[in-house]
Amino acid sequence: MDRESLSELLRHVASGKVAPDEAVERLKGLPFEDLGFARIDHHRAVRTGYPETIFCEGKTPDQTVAIAERILAAGSPLLATRVSPETAERLMSRFPQGDHDGLARTVVVMPAGREVRAGKGLVVVVSAGTSDIPVAREAVVTAQSMGARVEPIFDVGVAGIHRLLAYAGRLRKARAVVVVAGMEGALASVVGGLVDSPVIAVPTSVGYGASFNGLAALLTMLNSCASGVSVVNIDNGYGGGYCAALISNRAADASAGQEGDNGARSGDPDAAPGGTSE
Repeated sequence: MDRESLSELLRHVASGKVAPDEAVERLKGLPFEDLGFARIDHHRAVRTGYPETIFCEGKTPDQTVAIAERILAAGSPLLATRVSPETAERLMSRFPQGDHDGLARTVVVMPAGREVRAGKGLVVVVSAGTSDIPVAREAVVTAQSMGARVEPIFDVGVAGIHRLLAYAGRLRKARAVVVVAGMEGALASVVGGLVDSPVIAVPTSVGYGASFNGLAALLTMLNSCASGVSVVNIDNGYGGGYCAALISNRAADASAGQEGDNGARSGDPDAAPGGTSE
């Protein structure tokens, strides 16, 4: 259950549409539900704003479907990552309304009657090469599922820097930028020197022998001389997209709140500068 579902339930109790006993039945699964092999954190969306994500590696298809059923039954949207073809087939058979991205290895399912929230602030996801796109797509899907508006810019690595510079204007409009790169991982520093928004760098395991399965890119990004570059784990597109969406959504909410405050003040002829009424 997320904040929206909880608020709706409380409004229905207050208006008399839902009896208190029925509300207790719906809420008794908080803060978690024990399935034996998993303890589903239904309270996470209330605490953090976003529900638990299913990391499917190491889970059987049956376990994944069972967890997904309980998350959706609680009224929360579902994001599953690192989904194998077999697990994806099972999820889509059980939830035909879902969206499977084979490249990103993700499945997104919204509860009945809910849609993915309209995009808020802009998140740009950049990949250095085409080989980095699977990890970049995971970042895209994650940020979109959290309600961010996402624009991908793929295959603009430093070997042809003019490709990146052609999109400099778009990069500067983003509230957060995710940079996904393997090999030497230099792209994150370049982007960090072009924008005034936070850059989340995602190293990938793409590269030849001395890249050490992404360790070279990770160390390059950690040692970036560009300010404002933060780094997540190797191949962790989910972490990069999640962090970027948090930043973008909070910035968009703050901006909307400020506009509302300004609008309220401008309509009040007695309001003093700074919002203090005499």
